[in-house]
Order: sequence, then structure tokens, then C-alpha cells
Amino acid sequence: MAAPQYTPINPDEESRYYSSPDHVPASWMPDRPGEIHGFQPGGPRLGGQGPDQGFVLRIASRLRPKLKLQDGETADDAIRGCIGVALRRASMFSRAPVVHDLTIAFTIWGFYDADPPADLLSLRKGMFAELEMVGHHYAEGRAVADFPPDETLLMTPDQVAAAYPAGWRDLLGV
Repeated sequence: MAAPQYTPINPDEESRYYSSPDHVPASWMPDRPGEIHGFQPGGPRLGGQGPDQGFVLRIASRLRPKLKLQDGETADDAIRGCIGVALRRASMFSRAPVVHDLTIAFTIWGFYDADPPADLLSLRKGMFAELEMVGHHYAEGRAVADFPPDETLLMTPDQVAAAYPAGWRDLLGV
């Protein structure tokens, strides 16, 4: 890069150019005490870690008009509960959430059904009540996220939709 006009230059000096340092340090290795090797740890209340989890909020806002709510239910409660299920499913595949994760969550809890089974309705009304208050109901939200078995979350959206009306108990592991 050229020097500015006002920089004094001695005409007798050789022009400078880049040269490598005499010592090149070793490459960085993940060897810090807090570094995690392999996958994230699992256990109670640790949730499911994955990349770009905030994107699920955008997906949920687009699916909000499709929700079929019953008396006493709010869209915010339904979304808050199903987001946990969707993020758990996405983390099982070590990826960011996609629309299929939320579709499966809303389907197994009957939020796409205008007339869900009465037993499912009573179960979800108790579990989803006031989940929109995130700071106050973390444990309840985790319970909703942890409720469906892994086998259900590994299914495709078409498989879940086909099994839903008659087999909702199997989908939720009840």
C-alpha cells in the first residue's frame, strides 16, 4: 500500500515488503478446560442444543393462522409448548429447525385438528396452560417438550399425519 504524500520517505532506503516471521506458532486446538468434545451433554432440564434455534420463532409465526384452538386455549401457549418439541426434534438431527419440526409438534398435540379427541384435549389443556409466560413456567414447557417419545419425533410429517387421528396415544406415548 502506498504511503500518504505527507509521510517522509528517505530515497536511499530500500522499499519494504511483507516477509514471514521467523517463528510460526502452532495451530489452535480445542484444549481449553470448558471445551466440549463430541455432542452436547444430555440430561434433565438441559434441553436439546442445536444451531440457529431462534429461527423456529419465524416458522411459528407463519404457522400461527393454521392453528385450530378450543375454548380457553391461546395461540401463544400452543406455540410455546410446540416450539420445545420442534427444537428437540431438530436437535436429534443436529440441525436448525425447519417447518416439518413444528408441523409434527402441532399435529401430535392436535392443534391442526378442528375437533381433537376429548382425552387429548383435556391432556393438552392441562399441560399447555399459561406456557406463554416463559420465565414463570420453564419446567412445564420442558415437560411438554420431553413428553413425546423419540420414536415419534423420528417419523416423517406424513407418517405422523397418517397415525394421528386414531393413534394419538401412541404418538404421545400415553
